Amino acid sequence: MKLIINHTSMEPIYEQIMTQIKAEVIDGTLPAGSALPSVRALSKDLKISALTVKKAYDNLETEGLVVTVHGKGSFIAETNQELLMEERKKELEKELEEAVRKARAGGLTNQEIQETFQIIMEDRVC
Repeated sequence: MKLIINHTSMEPIYEQIMTQIKAEVIDGTLPAGSALPSVRALSKDLKISALTVKKAYDNLETEGLVVTVHGKGSFIAETNQELLMEERKKELEKELEEAVRKARAGGLTNQEIQETFQIIMEDRVC
């Protein structure tokens, strides 16, 4: 697992870790049952505090994406498809909000944005 930390980002490091692990779970790179690096190993590898990694793992466990077995480590949970679909929808909403923000900043009206979206939905196979 290759995580990249941006120390200049406004996003806290633990959230960067969570976001990247979630993305790998959603796209299937980290299937259920996959072992995550130990807190110590990941903190050493990323050159960050073990408490930061622990916070990320704990939050992922609270969200149901990770299961921790004391003495054995943390593993990707057997997540249900509804949970994964909800994560995908959240990511889509975030990306669409960013696209609309950019379009508005570029001077497009809501009508123009909607028409462009409709054209994309009808004409393009993704």
